[in-house]
Amino acid sequence: MDKQYAVRLTDEERPAGKREDQVIDLNIGTTLSEDDAEFAAAMDEVLEAYARLHDEQHPVLCMDEQSVQLTRQTRAPVEPAAAHADRVDHEYERVGTAAVFLFTEPLAGWRAVTARPRRTKADWAEEVAALLEGRYAHCQRVTLVCDSRNTHTKGAFYTVFEPARALALVRRIEFRFTPKHGSWLNVAKSELSALTRQCMHGRRIGDLEELRRVIGAWATDVNERRRSVDWEIKLKAVYPQDLGSTNR
Repeated sequence: MDKQYAVRLTDEERPAGKREDQVIDLNIGTTLSEDDAEFAAAMDEVLEAYARLHDEQHPVLCMDEQSVQLTRQTRAPVEPAAAHADRVDHEYERVGTAAVFLFTEPLAGWRAVTARPRRTKADWAEEVAALLEGRYAHCQRVTLVCDSRNTHTKGAFYTVFEPARALALVRRIEFRFTPKHGSWLNVAKSELSALTRQCMHGRRIGDLEELRRVIGAWATDVNERRRSVDWEIKLKAVYPQDLGSTNR
């Protein structure tokens, strides 16, 4: 089975047809076990989407989400002074959770981050619809890379919108689900990790509005800088066959 893949993902915007990707020929001569085959099939669909040239009429989006524990101070921190840094009491109060949704278009250097009280089918469908009818309203079709959570379904749109609108939205989405135990293939997961480390780790965020302010500031900053993505995968770490040191 001969395959070719563009192996390097970058979000530096290039004119259509001008992107120069390294292409590797793969010769995989043996079959895979049932579990490995399902993993490889889903992985190949994701990687083929990543290998596409930038197309403004059919962009590739990645999305991920996570729950966030909201906490607030029980005692006011002591402001920093010449003799010491700021002093924060270790005691805090848990005040519920929130859900963070992150969407990224790697080849455009763009991210959107929102926060909601929960992450149900309806929440997910409303977030996707907001993008399709907003930033991507002009696009004929959008490829969406996400994991296969039970909330990420076509039916989710029908629980929120009337059937004609739901069908119109679904027709414009080409789903590419990451394989089971392979959500690390999603570029949005890396972006969500960066968001967590850079603006939420070690910080006490006490309510939804403050969370929205913090993640919104992060998204504005990285979008203004159009921070790039350099993403690659070693085939030997995924396929059980001996493929040498080939990268993909």
